[in-house]
Amino acid sequence: MTGTPAQSSTEGAAAAGRQDGTAATGAARGSGAGATGGVDPAGSPAGGAARPVWSRDFALFFVARAVARLGDTMLPVALAAGLLQHGYGAGAVGLAMASTAAAFAGLVVFGGVIADRFSTRRLMIGADLARLGTQSLAAVLFYSGHVVLWEICAIGLVNGVAGAVFQPGVASTVPRLATDIQGANGAIRIAESGAQLAGPAVAGLIVGFASPGGVFAAHAATYATSALCLLLLRLPPLPSPRPGSGPAAGHGPGTFKADLAEGWREFRARTWLWGVIAIWCLYMIAVWGPTVPLVATEVVQQHGPRAYGLINSALGAGTVVGGFLALRLRPRRMLRAGAVALFAFVWFPAAVGAGLGVGAMAAGAAVAGAGQAFWGVMWATSVQTQVPSDVLNRIHAYDVAGSLAMMPVGQALAGPSASLLGAGHVLLVSAAMSLVVPVALLAVPAIRGLVRADARGPHLMGARPAEH
Repeated sequence: MTGTPAQSSTEGAAAAGRQDGTAATGAARGSGAGATGGVDPAGSPAGGAARPVWSRDFALFFVARAVARLGDTMLPVALAAGLLQHGYGAGAVGLAMASTAAAFAGLVVFGGVIADRFSTRRLMIGADLARLGTQSLAAVLFYSGHVVLWEICAIGLVNGVAGAVFQPGVASTVPRLATDIQGANGAIRIAESGAQLAGPAVAGLIVGFASPGGVFAAHAATYATSALCLLLLRLPPLPSPRPGSGPAAGHGPGTFKADLAEGWREFRARTWLWGVIAIWCLYMIAVWGPTVPLVATEVVQQHGPRAYGLINSALGAGTVVGGFLALRLRPRRMLRAGAVALFAFVWFPAAVGAGLGVGAMAAGAAVAGAGQAFWGVMWATSVQTQVPSDVLNRIHAYDVAGSLAMMPVGQALAGPSASLLGAGHVLLVSAAMSLVVPVALLAVPAIRGLVRADARGPHLMGARPAEH
């Protein structure tokens, strides 16, 4: 989550670790109870040597994720400024964002099965190349002044399909590149946060001194860079599947439906997993979905695109802080600690909804970003260390789909709700709901009581994870 359970994965968010990056400890080594299937009790991949966080291949993946995130954080500025410039309003901005989210959420489950059957690296490269083409086309449209809403939505739809193919492979790539999964997740989160810090500010400058088309051109370049890094990446082989598990990736035809069903069974068996996703549907409808387009339009209309870039950069700065905290702190119950951190998000929609000054909105965004980033690392590491590796792509796909399924609903309703109640009031409602969500997470015993994988004791290593 990206802040969402999945995205951080992530956005994607997805997306989508928090221990010291130098300590290759058990959270990275596997699920408590052998949930990573292919990780031995010592913490090394079965049959292989331990892989620290930093290596040539992890560095390439790190750069790919950071650059892609840079482009993604530039996009809302380009859409808001570009569509407003061509006479569209908040509803159009929300619809354009929702087109990508809807396609992504609707197809990512199938992307997870595909990722378990084919080369995840090749799928990710292909998805990046597809988005290189679509964003280049968007740049041409905005440069030429030929901006039609349905065409922008169609481009967003294609981007969503490409994202659905790309995202499932992210979760399984991290454990293949580093033994210290938590440290790797923390490092990636900090990189993505740094990109979020820079992206909106850069986009605001490009819009201010050039045009929204320049932002789309820059976004296309980030996909080209990501594809190149992934092309140079060398992934170690996948661990052997668990005895008695479903068909392995790449097995013969006729197993797609069976693989899909197996992923659903594994997902449904973990109350902490589907419980978070169910609660996150509320978060998407009432908090994140309306906050993104309404903050964009409110700030751009009242203070200009540079102010919006500044506020989003503050959000990025906060997520950097949250990422560093997630590298250092090792709570025994990761999801409980992450849920507590989520209370901080209230300050972002509350500050904008209350019509405070740019400085106050930036401060609220920074606090919100820190809480959201800490939750994101807790969630990503929990999923990657509690779920068997042979179904991780599919589980992650269900995670992403469930996490983001309601986001297009929230985004699409943002415009009509703002017209009816006023954007400020809708954002204040979102702020109130951002307090309800962590309360709901903490109210579920399976979520607040989930013990981190490396804290369960060596006598549990090799057993199936506890089902709550």
